[in-house]
Amino acid sequence: MKDSNKQLIWWLSALALGVILGILRWEPVLAVCDFIATIYTRLFQFLAVPTVALAILTTLISFGRQKSTRRIFTHTLTYTLLTTFLAALVGLGLYLLIAPTPIPKEMIAGSAAVEGEGSFYNHIISVVPDNLIQPLLSGNVLSILLIAAAFGLAICFMPDSERKSVLVNGIEGLQEVFYRLIRALIKTLPLGIVAFAAQLSSQLAGGLILGSLGRWAAVILIGNLVQFAVVLPLILLVRGLNPLKVFRAMSPAVVMALFTKSSAATLPVTLSSAENRLGADPKVARFVLPICTTINMNGCAAFILVTSLFVMSCGGMDLSIWQMLLWVLISVIAAVGNAGVPMGCFFLTLSLMTGIGAPVEVMGLILPIYTVVDMVETAENVWSDSCVCAMTDKDLREAKD
Repeated sequence: MKDSNKQLIWWLSALALGVILGILRWEPVLAVCDFIATIYTRLFQFLAVPTVALAILTTLISFGRQKSTRRIFTHTLTYTLLTTFLAALVGLGLYLLIAPTPIPKEMIAGSAAVEGEGSFYNHIISVVPDNLIQPLLSGNVLSILLIAAAFGLAICFMPDSERKSVLVNGIEGLQEVFYRLIRALIKTLPLGIVAFAAQLSSQLAGGLILGSLGRWAAVILIGNLVQFAVVLPLILLVRGLNPLKVFRAMSPAVVMALFTKSSAATLPVTLSSAENRLGADPKVARFVLPICTTINMNGCAAFILVTSLFVMSCGGMDLSIWQMLLWVLISVIAAVGNAGVPMGCFFLTLSLMTGIGAPVEVMGLILPIYTVVDMVETAENVWSDSCVCAMTDKDLREAKD
């Protein structure tokens, strides 16, 4: 624990240094920081994809026949849907309370349209893999999850034999290689945090857009804050867990998520924090967290709902409260199907708006603010993942007693 506290101090010091460098806005320094941040983002993305696949694969192989597998998945899915629905409902309540005014049509007409990635139907279809290699190359986390789960269950139900033993040992050995790479990268993270923090503080120096977009941003950011600091801690308290203790243990992952803007890229740190700082059972953490990285998107659900309502209002679409509640359901389903990668929520919302003929030009106006929103959402997503892991781990420990 002392080593973990020293690590956290180093990270916070790096954060402070990065903020100072960003505020000073020295172009040569910012260029170096951009370069370092890009390198770290690519390295974490490189490690995240095989980490997701191997974590699911080895867990299903090791105890796929046991009833605990069903219990873990059931608890994970229950907590995921609960927290995601609550996040969307908080977003709806704040949207009705703050009531962002539509953007003037002349401002929309003068903005550049943002190209989408097809319809939501195509987005769902793309999750189902049609070959083994493409999901790994594209980093499609949900497709990778499906492939890993299928292979894990297939290997699990293979009859015991020398072939199966060799195959399992090889997969577990490969997983250990990636965990060693992860630990090595984490030791150098203060350098990356300096670069990420400098990027952020430099971008914030330009300020946020006020007026209609300011109200929209306020709904999103306040909603994330309420979910982060009120709703999730209350759920932990109800389950008999100390929210401060859980947050203290998982804070390295939350901080990392803030800067990488990717739940998947942060997964190595989340796993390390859950096992080494929170004390979660590795079998539980390595099963729950990769799944949560893919389907537990509290911040994304709120963003999809609030942004969709805002864009539709800019297009002159008046929705009843029942239609808004329907969009709560749509947002939760869409968030569950979203990959934990940077800007995933943005393009998913864009595809939804394209499909119903809403003025997608509004998304182009949102884009400059989205960097900050995406950071906060990702931190909330990882905090929610941590809460689900902690609660599931507690449930299973109690079941054993």
